[in-house]
Amino acid sequence: MYRAVTRQIEVTVEPNFMPERSSVDRREYFWSYKIVIVNSGPETVQLRTRHWIITDATGRRQEVRGEGVVGEQPVLAPGERFEYTSGVPLPTASGFMTGSYQMVTEAGERFDIDVPTFSLDSPSPGGKRVLN
Repeated sequence: MYRAVTRQIEVTVEPNFMPERSSVDRREYFWSYKIVIVNSGPETVQLRTRHWIITDATGRRQEVRGEGVVGEQPVLAPGERFEYTSGVPLPTASGFMTGSYQMVTEAGERFDIDVPTFSLDSPSPGGKRVLN
């Protein structure tokens, strides 16, 4: 499990390799990841946008930006949590993701919160990470 806290908003990520959706022969590897966002701060906030940087084992980067997450722009009052699961394909047996969410307070203040960098590793022989 990976964890980041920004302005008393905690984001945890739990990635999971999915062999049933992957094919070593076709160089297709798929992971699901569960995200939990907990608002431990004093203000109600809304998640407006997401920004992901996805890097495969060859160093190829892909950036993804969009409105909300899984079709929603959740509002979190103090003490509330929002949880969702999504997925990512890669052409390599390992990689990593990092990113941020843009939040907005009821007063209209916009700020970014960090999503922790998390590793995407498969148990296949080609799934060993190489650190450069």
